[in-house]
Amino acid sequence: MAVKTYTWITLWFLLTAPVVLWDATYCFTRPRSMVGGDLHWIWEPYGIYQDVDYVYGLKSLEENNGFTNAQSLLNLVETSLNLAYVYLAHVSSWSGAPLVGFAAATMTLSKTVLYWAQEYYCGGCAVGHNAWGTLFLYWVIPNGLWLVFPSMITWRLGGDIMGSLSAASQSVRKAASGKTQ
Repeated sequence: MAVKTYTWITLWFLLTAPVVLWDATYCFTRPRSMVGGDLHWIWEPYGIYQDVDYVYGLKSLEENNGFTNAQSLLNLVETSLNLAYVYLAHVSSWSGAPLVGFAAATMTLSKTVLYWAQEYYCGGCAVGHNAWGTLFLYWVIPNGLWLVFPSMITWRLGGDIMGSLSAASQSVRKAASGKTQ
């Protein structure tokens, strides 16, 4: 039986993969990727972002804050699972593919909620210095996408998984009761 796939989920997973890779390599190559570094030209937009979100900036680097690279490492794990889902769903047609996609989206959602919760509970320690317009444009909108899409993916794939489990359960009950139809 073919795996049910959704174009919008596949597109999200495929389009975000290069973004995540670009972001992670910025983090892993700091300070060379930062303003003044010899590789900064590759990550020119981060010249703005490193001042908007201190987690990506000089302050975090100087304090040897490990969260930046730790979250980048998890981003790469999530993206690997996203791409595995695309392969398993579209190429292999493996029935377990929705579970891989669900797990990947759940990881992304959980980590993003953690990122937002950290900002809330530390009183905006990394982004609270921004004017509202700057915060909204450079932090809320881009980071909000990582809440919205993974939420929608977990809902959709979770529903499909529940549907499959329900159908399997009914099949088992029918077989146990001796009914063939």
